[in-house]
Amino acid sequence: MARKHNTSDIFADFEKAAKSAEPGRQKYVLRLYVAGINPRSSAAIRSITEICEEHLKGRYELEVIDIYQQPTLAKGEQIIAAPTLIKKLPLPLRRFIGNLADKERILVGLDLRPKK
Repeated sequence: MARKHNTSDIFADFEKAAKSAEPGRQKYVLRLYVAGINPRSSAAIRSITEICEEHLKGRYELEVIDIYQQPTLAKGEQIIAAPTLIKKLPLPLRRFIGNLADKERILVGLDLRPKK
């Protein structure tokens, strides 16, 4: 489900995105870990894709990783539950675990909306 990367490519992408970002226009690098194809995984993918298209159009990279297909990636990220969304960039790194349908919580966590 996810494309394969070698470590140097990931590092280069990470540095490029971090350096080239101007405030308010940063590129978001997100990884969504799901457990197979099931209604919960599909809902998480749909929810995060909608948020990204509405609030980050043209400035995000979303990689969906099935932990059953790529268990080593999940182990490397210390994924203990699915779905899990990880915001790699912009820093700080953030994790969202479980139900990703709470749009307001995700927007605040991605720093796209101020905390109330």
